[in-house]
Amino acid sequence: MVEKLPAPGETPAVEGSTAEAHQERPDGGVWDHPFWWLSLIVIGSALVAAFFLARVFTL
Repeated sequence: MVEKLPAPGETPAVEGSTAEAHQERPDGGVWDHPFWWLSLIVIGSALVAAFFLARVFTL
């Protein structure tokens, strides 16, 4: 049997999961540990700067 389309503004019937709703943890991604990433960037920058300083002083 074909179901009729719902009228505008009316919520259509749905078929979905019968599982209970649960609270999901928000996904922070890489921002869960910002100090780790900040320290990685600072150490990398210091290494690059040290390389160029070593080049300047060895000339």
